[in-house]
Amino acid sequence: MERWSGRVAVVTGASAGIGAAIAQELVKKGLKVVGLARREERVQELANSFKSAPGKLYPLKCDVTKEEEVKEAFKWVKDNLGGTDILVNNAGVASMNTLTDGPVENWRKIYDLNVLALSMCTKEALQSMKEKGVDDGHIVHINSVGGHTVADQAFMYCSSKHAVTALTEGLRRELVNQKSKIRVTSVSPGLVKTEIGIASGATPEIMEAFKDVPALEPKDIADAVIYILGVPPKVQIHELMIKPVGESF
Repeated sequence: MERWSGRVAVVTGASAGIGAAIAQELVKKGLKVVGLARREERVQELANSFKSAPGKLYPLKCDVTKEEEVKEAFKWVKDNLGGTDILVNNAGVASMNTLTDGPVENWRKIYDLNVLALSMCTKEALQSMKEKGVDDGHIVHINSVGGHTVADQAFMYCSSKHAVTALTEGLRRELVNQKSKIRVTSVSPGLVKTEIGIASGATPEIMEAFKDVPALEPKDIADAVIYILGVPPKVQIHELMIKPVGESF
């Protein structure tokens, strides 16, 4: 990780859970980390908690489903920090709904954040890397085991994560065709103890059902991202699936 010290990473959904854990571990490795979130104050609280770390966390308010806010965020990164070297697309949402009943608004929310926002941030990060002259940058998509299977009553969520799987391979091919050394990796966790269930409107009954199910901690995923970034530049870790021991799906 020494080669990343002093360089710039953008992490979406950095206010809690996996995003907050990734931001924290990157700061510990000496990176300048821009934490994008709608709840900027949560990222500021996180930044205040490790001021003595070798790197620095910069909170930035941004709704990544809105193209203009995404463009403004990456412009801020360019104007204040020189541009982007790493992007971690972590922001995401899930909800339990069906294809026969919807509601359609839930479908739209899932695709706006899990697919379109991820794609917009990727586009802006790649443009920033190009302008900066970076040819060893890295794009990390926080995917899901749901991107490789289908879970009951989570068909739309799983389909959005299947899209992330396809977008990862699509970007890899684009970068190969451009003879670029920028890498892209999909990280697919199983169940992780985060606020995504509550944020996605899960009922108390659903939350109770998952209470005793084996689950990972956010830091487990952050450690995986550090591993991915730390391998030699010639190594392409295309997909990394992480499950807790005992997971039944």
